[in-house]
Order: sequence, then C-alpha cells, then structure tokens
Amino acid sequence: METESNIQPTNHPEVLNAAQPVAAVVNSNAATARHAHVSPAACANCGATMESNGTGIVQPSFVFAIGRVEMRFGTLGVEKEFTQATGRADTKGLTDREAIHAVLSVDANRYLIRQVCWVFTIEGLETYILVPKDPADYDQLRDAVRPRPSPLDVDVVIGVRGPIAPPEMCNGLTIPIVFFDQIYSFDRDALWKALPQAKQGGRAKANDNTTSAEELFDRIKLMADNAGSTDEHRALNYLLVRSADVYDKVATAFGREASLTAVDVQPSSLSSTRNVLDVIFSFTDRKTDVIEKLFTRVDVTEEFPFLVTKMSPYFDR
Repeated sequence: METESNIQPTNHPEVLNAAQPVAAVVNSNAATARHAHVSPAACANCGATMESNGTGIVQPSFVFAIGRVEMRFGTLGVEKEFTQATGRADTKGLTDREAIHAVLSVDANRYLIRQVCWVFTIEGLETYILVPKDPADYDQLRDAVRPRPSPLDVDVVIGVRGPIAPPEMCNGLTIPIVFFDQIYSFDRDALWKALPQAKQGGRAKANDNTTSAEELFDRIKLMADNAGSTDEHRALNYLLVRSADVYDKVATAFGREASLTAVDVQPSSLSSTRNVLDVIFSFTDRKTDVIEKLFTRVDVTEEFPFLVTKMSPYFDR
C-alpha cells in the first residue's frame, strides 16, 4: 500500500476592519461595471474546457494547482456593501485581516461570500478565478482566507478548468475560471510535521526531513509554467502534497551525499485505457557522479490523481 501524508484541510478565514481598510487590504480598484455571476449549476459540465487525450476521446481539462486563494471585489457596489457590513460588525481590536474574516464568518453576511470574487494566485500571478461546483463549498473559499496570513500558507485547488472569465466578472480580470470540488488549506509546517521521520539504522534521525522537504517542495512548485493544468504538473503537485514516500526517498538520497539533479515525467509503458504517468527522480552522487533513478507512477485519468506504485528503482530502456 502506498504511503501518503495525512494533511487535512484546516479552517482558516480572513476579514476586515472599517471603511478604509476594506479597500486597502483586498487591494481593490473596483469599477462600477455590472457584477457577472457564474452559476455552476447552469450546465452539466460547468462550462469546462474540453481537450483530447490522444485517443479521439474528448475529456474535461482538470486542474490540481498549488498557490494561494485571495478575495477581491468584483465591482464598486460589492466593495461598498462589504464596507457597510464591516461597519455593523464588532471589530474592536482586530487587524484588517481578522476583521475581514470576522465579517465573512457571520451567517447574516454569507451573501457576501457569493458576491465577492475569488482569485487563485500562483507565485503571485493571478491564474484562475474560483467558482464552487456546489454552493455549499463557498465555505472552503472563506476558510482559505486566513485571519493571520503567513508566507508559509498553502492552498491546493482541485477542479475543472472552464472558459475565460468575462471582464465584468472580476473587475477586468480575464483569466480562466476553475470550477472546483476541493480546496485544501494548510501551512508548510503542518505538511512537514505530517511526514514520517527519515530512518537511519532502524531509528528515526534526530534531524527531521524538513530541510530536504522544503527544497523538494520549492523546486517542483517553481517549475516553469506549473499552473497545475497539464497532466505532468498535476502528477507532480499531487506527489508534493499527498506522497510521503517521495519526501522520504529524497531525504535518504541527501543523506548518502547525492543531489537531486532532475525530475522527469513521461507516459507509463503500462498506460493503456488509463492515463498513467511515470515520475522519475534522478540523483547524482556528489563524489562519483554516478546517477541513480527512482520513479513512481501516478494515475491522472480523472479529476483526482492517485498513486499506482510506490517509489522504486528506474532503469532506462
């Protein structure tokens, strides 16, 4: 059985203070354009972008992305309404972010969660506009807005990529819409703590895997154009947040003085009716330059990827 990390989505929200802070914190220049609302129930496939898998079968374009969820005001009217709701709330002693979270957490203000615009950023770039398939999942968006944000915060979005948003939907942003099924919100420390300790001589090493885990996480997340929309990037992002085995093998390689020199993704030779990818990690001995390769298989046929095999030696064919 494959080993997976036990990261659970945490509930973090985020809220605002008085009239001025509301606009400042969300960084809105909302125009007076009419707010465009997208209803996930409007069509069976939620307007999903369709693409061919090479077999002539057209399927939805899935997304498994790592980044940050941000709240924005799509129009000036929504911004002013949020400001009024903030004025009615008790925000004494709260920071701007804590005030925003407090306002969104009040049941009477739940309508505001549906009216604001939810933007997913990757490395600071606005990449997707998020819309839940199920209206009940607006709570996942609210919880992704932390009252005390940290640079270590991580959000993972799993869903289906839809069409480009119209300019009036989110204050002029024309980026793809993602209709999501799941959002995981946590911080890096929670991820590192969920990883098993590296073993040495049958005992857990006093030094944990945090350093090697941070390096692996950053290197894969920063790979060029990793928007989590291609099968290759979905497989890599899945391993980053769900496979403890990968982190353990990388830490073990560092322990024997080997460097991680390459990460490659290619279709598996066993892939037939399923879309299975081989993720290959290359390690080079720092003294002898001997290269060792390990790989794991990930099935990305459907919206939710899963492990097919655990990490094992890979031999070039």
